[in-house]
Amino acid sequence: MYNPKTEFSILREQAGLTIEEAARVTKCSMSSAYRHERGEAMPTALAIDMLKLLAASHTKAQPDAPFTFIDLFAGIGGLRMGFEAIGGRCVFTSEWDKYASATYRKNFSHDPDHIFAGDIREWTKDATALDRIPKHNVLLAGFPCQPFSIAGVSKKNALGRQHGFLDETQGTLFFDVAKIIKHHRPEAFLLENVKNLQRHDKGRTFAVIVNTLRELGYHVSTRVISARPWVPQGRDRIFIVGFLDEAPFSFDDMHVPDGPAPTLKSVLLKDVDPKYTLTDHLWQYLQNYRKKHEAAGNGFGFGLFGPNDVARTLSARYYKDGSEILIDQGKGKRPRRLTPQECARLMGYERGNRTFNISVSDTQAYKQFGNGVVVPVVESVAEAMKPHILAAVKRG
Repeated sequence: MYNPKTEFSILREQAGLTIEEAARVTKCSMSSAYRHERGEAMPTALAIDMLKLLAASHTKAQPDAPFTFIDLFAGIGGLRMGFEAIGGRCVFTSEWDKYASATYRKNFSHDPDHIFAGDIREWTKDATALDRIPKHNVLLAGFPCQPFSIAGVSKKNALGRQHGFLDETQGTLFFDVAKIIKHHRPEAFLLENVKNLQRHDKGRTFAVIVNTLRELGYHVSTRVISARPWVPQGRDRIFIVGFLDEAPFSFDDMHVPDGPAPTLKSVLLKDVDPKYTLTDHLWQYLQNYRKKHEAAGNGFGFGLFGPNDVARTLSARYYKDGSEILIDQGKGKRPRRLTPQECARLMGYERGNRTFNISVSDTQAYKQFGNGVVVPVVESVAEAMKPHILAAVKRG
């Protein structure tokens, strides 16, 4: 059921504030802030004026753009960053995780004409709901990975649960994407997912996705792209590009960096808080766990890396113990986890002069970066799509 937001909630979001931050700047308790958020109590006029002032400072007038796009299952905005880099303007965002939404809002200026939605199913349940989504030239969607990922499938198998399109909680969300494409007919789209999508259910899941998009009248190209030329991480993801009109788009036109691939020294910080060093207990547990599985002939265990190495894939479970990417701190010293800022660098959210604001807890930050896209890879795909998007928009 659609619940209208309170003035407090709207202004807080426009200002890019978490509820905790809003409580602090309006000088009220957390319990009061939550009541203001839910409409159970009225904030003071002074509090509203303060939020209006902060919202205005966070609002940025958007210049005319050569094309518009929507950002579905947006996470913390990695796909958006790639398409803003080629001149696009985001007119609609959907993300249902409140912590990811907080990070997203913190890193993108508020546009008065932009709509930020939660559960996308509220916007696809009928034609009237679909009409509420603004017209757009490009659709971006990193639809939920878990139903198709190796880790997700293994977990659901162990729990005796269904997965893929049979998982009623997430697996059918691709079809919400298809509903939007069918209703709005954007000139192009880019979808991103885990590499295992191709193999799920012996390839039938991927075939359903591609066939659905082609039945909608789109010319579809797909490719698994390794992030290795851009960042020091082994991370393969599948990208699905579609154009409504036939276009000479090719993944071969992507710019891939030349020269030696980067290593971890390009993302590691010099001064790191000791809290990221593993405790004696956890380090001993991980070593014992590894020995146990090595003795059984299994490959499970931690990954220990130095500055000249390349990391494993950063996953959303990194917050649990950090075992997949531990940083060696020298002989006789316990290793440490990556910091959230190092994760931002590893995923390309921070790169060169670009910074990324992390205002959530370490646990949430690890989940967000583990679920994210590698931004420079998206930028390269977007750059290859750009001339064909602009040509399609010009044709009208």
